[in-house]
Amino acid sequence: MGEPSSAGDRPRYSAVTVDHLAVARRIMDARDRFGTLEPLTDRHALTLDDAYAIQSEVTAIRLARGARRIGWKLGYTSLVMREQMGVDAPNFGPLTDAMSVASGDDVAGRFTQPRVEPEVALRFARDLPVDADLDDVLGAVVSAHAALEIVDSVWRDYRFTIEDNTADGSSAAGVVIGPEIDVDRVADVDVRLLVDGVERARGVGSDASGHPALGVVWLVGELAARGEAVHAGDVVITGGLTAAVGLGTGVEVSANFDDQAVVRVRNGRTT
Repeated sequence: MGEPSSAGDRPRYSAVTVDHLAVARRIMDARDRFGTLEPLTDRHALTLDDAYAIQSEVTAIRLARGARRIGWKLGYTSLVMREQMGVDAPNFGPLTDAMSVASGDDVAGRFTQPRVEPEVALRFARDLPVDADLDDVLGAVVSAHAALEIVDSVWRDYRFTIEDNTADGSSAAGVVIGPEIDVDRVADVDVRLLVDGVERARGVGSDASGHPALGVVWLVGELAARGEAVHAGDVVITGGLTAAVGLGTGVEVSANFDDQAVVRVRNGRTT
């Protein structure tokens, strides 16, 4: 997979108003046929407000097809992920029930160019107020979990700007919620990412926003500005703790949290 280009490397050919619904339909058509697209920002000036408006239209299409929103994902909350993808700010996207994958499941045939990253997932017992601080967020957590996110960008070879990526729901495609971990240790939990049993990367919970729950504080404010919120029962995955690795055919990716909680996913037959 190719490396992303920075926004400064991109020609911007058009400043015309972007048709948010038309772009959302293009994104969903590409996903339906397991295709990819050239980044929007190759040809159009796109603001983050445009990008989130397109994201909302994509979500509306998914919900109209019968999906149910189950929470949110945070993107680029760690330095290692920002450096890997050439993105310099966090973003967010919705999670739906159609994205749920059980730990150990085989996802062969479900994705186009999947990658996997380990994350801390937080599940909430009650709605979060729009002005939630760290104590509010932690006080509302009913459980924390070892998790994997399967990202699957619609943009060819993962070449995108933050605006392209946001329009595509921050590449959200699959989420694997694993065993519970200690809520009081989410910032300190040691995480090892393995590919076919071989360690490929290591991180710690605080690599995400300094504390996984601090990312949720940021998320609450961003959602409030767009008329959304974190509700009771929602799951928030708080950002990749290592660089993402490819989930090629025949590959198994797993993450070990404090050498106790393990979560895994595979793509077809493994050796």
